[in-house]
Amino acid sequence: MDNLTVEGWCKVPGAENPIPLEEIRFYISPTCHLALEVAEEELLKTQAPEKFVDVDMDSLELEIPPEVGPLSDCRLRVYLGPLDSRGQFHIVAHRTSDNGLIYTNSVMVDQLG
Repeated sequence: MDNLTVEGWCKVPGAENPIPLEEIRFYISPTCHLALEVAEEELLKTQAPEKFVDVDMDSLELEIPPEVGPLSDCRLRVYLGPLDSRGQFHIVAHRTSDNGLIYTNSVMVDQLG
């Protein structure tokens, strides 16, 4: 379906600012795309601030910079844009070594094929 390359970030516990990472690459399968659309619809109905979508790490085909190391978890955070209420999502994960927050810039759900 969609191979994406987006900018990534790492927020180490106790750090004031995130550290930029090299690009993060991943694949959104048709099943995952549908789950993102469903999450967006739920947010529009409920006006909840966000919804997390669990992902299958094998189908996500996540490629992260080597310095990040292994991840302890990985999900997609879906939320509505502040100006146009359109669904956006990004990867949210934690690094195993120090529980540092790993995340990407957002992508609009409707930009997916």
